Amino acid sequence: MTTSSTTKGDEGGMGYLQSLPRRVVTIYVPLAVFMFVLLFPFYWMTITALKPNDEMTDYSSYSPLWVVRPTLQHIRYLLFETSYPGWLINTIIISVAATFISLVASVLAAYAIERLRFTGSRSIGLAIFLAYLVPPSILFIPLAVMVFNLGLYDTRFALILTYPTFLIPFCTWLLMGYFRSIPFELEECALIDGATRWQILTRIVLPLSVPGLISAGIFAFTLSWNEFIYALTFIQSSENKTVPVGVLTELVRSDVYEWGALMAGALIGSLPVVILYSFFVEYYVSSLTGAVKE
Repeated sequence: MTTSSTTKGDEGGMGYLQSLPRRVVTIYVPLAVFMFVLLFPFYWMTITALKPNDEMTDYSSYSPLWVVRPTLQHIRYLLFETSYPGWLINTIIISVAATFISLVASVLAAYAIERLRFTGSRSIGLAIFLAYLVPPSILFIPLAVMVFNLGLYDTRFALILTYPTFLIPFCTWLLMGYFRSIPFELEECALIDGATRWQILTRIVLPLSVPGLISAGIFAFTLSWNEFIYALTFIQSSENKTVPVGVLTELVRSDVYEWGALMAGALIGSLPVVILYSFFVEYYVSSLTGAVKE
């Protein structure tokens, strides 16, 4: 009886996944559904970008899910007959600059709130996070007045200086949680050895916070890359537009939608973010699962 009960007890945990039918139902089917939902938009953008115009509308002769006669006409038109390369360069410059500014400010703010232990630090941290929840549609009106008064309208600096208004609160809140998990004993030992706060931040806290910094940087870069309202409001000339605004305003003329070029622009525009996630996915996951343990 004892042996039998022990054997049954050992079958707990993940033992129920040993049989193939259970693995199929609990793992493979949900994973297949998730992968289909995740990857189908990219598949649809790819086949639409490679389809000739006649295949897009003649569903009686051509399958909507496959390309019979692939062509690079839409990609060639997008890259050589529109300002898309310039939009892509503008988006990269603006996103990188805004992300850098936001990370620098967020690191200083998060470190001060979490590690200096002054009165009201928790309330300030909560207020910073609540600032992130303010809709951009409310902020862009007063920001537009400031941009006009400073003479930054229709320039890259208009976006580089306004994007941190919604990036810094989020990155600060994210880094606060990461800094909180770093043991205070490390700083106390450094202070006893005569290290300054700046040395502690640059030589101890930041090296231990690389996954958190990468995670915040990815979020900030993605939000900057996909931002639409500020880019639409503060930029007018075609050569200064970003990818989200340029694709929508320049490739849609009245009721004429250039679907091939639109899908090609969306596909190419999504590649930098996909590449960024693929290179730093390990750091990104580790920042979400925990930091330095005591």
